[in-house]
Amino acid sequence: MPLTPEQTAEIEAQRAERSETLRTTAPGMEARLYTAHEVLDHGLVRVIDYMGDDAAICQAARVSYGRGTKAVSDDRGVIRYLMRHWHSTPFEMCEVKFHIKLPVFVARQWIRHRTANVNEYSARYSILDREFYIPAPDALAAQSTVNNQGRGEVLQGAEAQRVLDILRDDAMRAYDHYEDMLTPDEGAGKKGLARELARMNLPANVYTQWYWKTDLHNLFHFLRLRADHHAQYEIRVYAETMCEIVKDWVPAAYEAFEDYRLGGQTLSGKAVEVLKRRLAGETVTQETSGMSKGEWREFVGVWG
Repeated sequence: MPLTPEQTAEIEAQRAERSETLRTTAPGMEARLYTAHEVLDHGLVRVIDYMGDDAAICQAARVSYGRGTKAVSDDRGVIRYLMRHWHSTPFEMCEVKFHIKLPVFVARQWIRHRTANVNEYSARYSILDREFYIPAPDALAAQSTVNNQGRGEVLQGAEAQRVLDILRDDAMRAYDHYEDMLTPDEGAGKKGLARELARMNLPANVYTQWYWKTDLHNLFHFLRLRADHHAQYEIRVYAETMCEIVKDWVPAAYEAFEDYRLGGQTLSGKAVEVLKRRLAGETVTQETSGMSKGEWREFVGVWG
């Protein structure tokens, strides 16, 4: 379980509190607030705080006060226009703060998105829990033979079990040594190693936690990359969970994002010309397209 009974009780207490506010609230996000959504074997995603809603995006775009007399359908049209034309500032008017529990190797991939405020659990001051990410059997795959960053066929039977045993045994052994180094023994003249040094022995699949605060524009950028089916599975499942949360928070903005970003494609100038030539009845090949082999392969993969 990713949450201890104490953590669960704390979340229930937070959700039980009610405060009056003049701020705009989003009903879908209010229902999500503080709730822990389980990810992987010990991970979680939960919303700690948020600001803004769909109307706030439109308000910023119109540079006006309040909702005015604009209808919801008008707001939806404005949001889709903003998304379609790659506007950014209006979406920055909405912010959200997540509590994320994730394996260290996923965190190191995640932190490459440098457009958020992050505060991570410190193993210099505190002792990390004995919690490690051990993949489910269907997430164990061999190295792809065509993509240096990707996975190939799923490991089967004895080979899969051998890898799982290695991962589990190495993680447990490393944590045993971590505990041993930390533990003082006055009778044996052992002082115990400093926490900031003992942590270096832990593997990259140990779990860490952080608060991650960002605006909606940069969150959409993160989700466009990490919720994509090409993204690494272990970070993709976090992004997919966050997509469901954002869908409840700003439904009109998420609809536009899903349509224009997740489900859309960006065309290069050469690709536009090839499509025009095809529509005119011309047969176009890679050699006559002006594209490289890689560009042509990607173009054909989408447009046939």
